[in-house]
Amino acid sequence: RDEPTGRTEPDPDGWADDVAALLAQRQRRREVAEVAVPLPSALSVSGLMDVIDAPDRYAARLHRPLPQRPSRAARRGTAFHAWLEKRFAGAALIGIDELPGAHDVDAAADTQLPELIACFEQSSWAGLDPVAVEVPFSTSIGGITISGRMDAVFRDADGPVIVDWKTGRIPTGERARVAAVQLTAYRLAWARLQSIPIEDVRAVFHYVPQNRTVAPEALWDADDLADLLRRSTDARS
Repeated sequence: RDEPTGRTEPDPDGWADDVAALLAQRQRRREVAEVAVPLPSALSVSGLMDVIDAPDRYAARLHRPLPQRPSRAARRGTAFHAWLEKRFAGAALIGIDELPGAHDVDAAADTQLPELIACFEQSSWAGLDPVAVEVPFSTSIGGITISGRMDAVFRDADGPVIVDWKTGRIPTGERARVAAVQLTAYRLAWARLQSIPIEDVRAVFHYVPQNRTVAPEALWDADDLADLLRRSTDARS
């Protein structure tokens, strides 16, 4: 039997470094899981969705924040939202990075603007006048301040309808459930801004490329959303 020599075998492909990096990453994840990371006192609507969708990943970002490289994908869909805001309001009122759609998942590239405009002009929304566009809000859910901006609010015979324009694919399954959190926050904020019952407010997504308006099967009230947020944060404690 050969005796150990204490010499390190050559590793031309760098497997040892890769294994060491993976082990270090696993250790960091264990450390995060063992640390109770309190939520910040304020969240954006997209942050709220992140917490509910993947609380452990969100906690890891809070525990070990890293600088984020600017992403071209994060700016997709903004050209359409800027065009639509100008179409309804007459002039661009806010910066392009603040526009809803700036961080939507699967948003269309801004080079698709002519196609998106053509699709929108064929929709039932094109002939309607909104009562408000690009509505900023800040409201409290479960003791946490949630802020965001609604695309548009219309009114019909049944009352106000919040519409969020989407330029990407229609989600299904769990992604659809998480997407509904966004409309829930908007619905709650508009009800509070107008001092009306939340049951009187409807909220829908309009997927521009498919010319489809989708109303989630279930939208919650403030208590439901606060409980959903609490259960998501409890799951990572």
